Amino acid sequence: MIKYIGKRILMLIPVLLGVVLLVFSMMYFSPGNAEDYILGDMATEEDKEAFREENGLNKPFFIQYINYVKDALQGDLGISYTTKQPVSTEIFKRFPTTFKLALLSTLWSIVIGITIGIISAVKQYSIMDHVTRLIAILGVSVPTFWEGLMLIILFSVQLALLPASGFTTWKHWILPSFTIGTHSAATVMRMMRSSMLEAIRQDYITTAKSKGQTNFVVITKHALRNAIIPVMTLVGVNFGRLLGGSAITEIVFSIPGLGNLIIDGIKVKNAPLVQGGILVIALAMALCNLIVDVLYAYVDPRIRSQYVKPKVKMAAAKSVATEEK
Repeated sequence: MIKYIGKRILMLIPVLLGVVLLVFSMMYFSPGNAEDYILGDMATEEDKEAFREENGLNKPFFIQYINYVKDALQGDLGISYTTKQPVSTEIFKRFPTTFKLALLSTLWSIVIGITIGIISAVKQYSIMDHVTRLIAILGVSVPTFWEGLMLIILFSVQLALLPASGFTTWKHWILPSFTIGTHSAATVMRMMRSSMLEAIRQDYITTAKSKGQTNFVVITKHALRNAIIPVMTLVGVNFGRLLGGSAITEIVFSIPGLGNLIIDGIKVKNAPLVQGGILVIALAMALCNLIVDVLYAYVDPRIRSQYVKPKVKMAAAKSVATEEK
């Protein structure tokens, strides 16, 4: 298992380098110049040239890229053009807010998606099944920004129950996390339903029922343990995606998160800020996928057996044979 984790970590290096190259190229070749956005129309050519010289923007593309990679490997993500603060400081001020939003949204998706998915599978072809499948389709189809605006109109404007912006108290957390969570819950519910339907048709479920176990025990103890494995992978991937994919929701609810920070950087072509933010998001998503893979191996004994040494497998087989005798 340690060898497997080591290989996955080494695989992250070319992925992150590719992400940096892609984002760096997009910021470099995109229309407009950073000095025009930052300094404004009143700046002279001498001021613009001094800005380019200070930030190394007058160097060739590959020289700038190599210098950025060298600095990034040492933990230096550059200096923000607008605030003159280290990019790492700017990012890690905002990252906890985005992480909290992604975590709360994931909890909503787990509670809603798994619960409704199990009920829909157990009550297959019933009215409840049809209604929940329709809700899942609507959840996937409705844009998050539209749902967020409707929730603001209902709970903030009409009912005055919850605040419409900010992310300071627990009341501020409800609407944005629910907006993203319900959208993710739709995919979790569909996966949970299909996985549960496959599990309850297996022979071991029939055996458990023939032994007189109740439906609740059969579903929760036997079927759910096997059906939850692909759902766990989906939840982990969704969590990593939410770390960088909640920018629109952050804008709608005026949340000072990482996505909002990157959008502000793109507006003024603040390349170090955008590159650093996306690099942190890519690293977080890669780590989430790694954690999901490791948990997958621990939950599923079939996967875990692939990383057990042959001697250990033989010893385990002998012990089982001895117990049977």
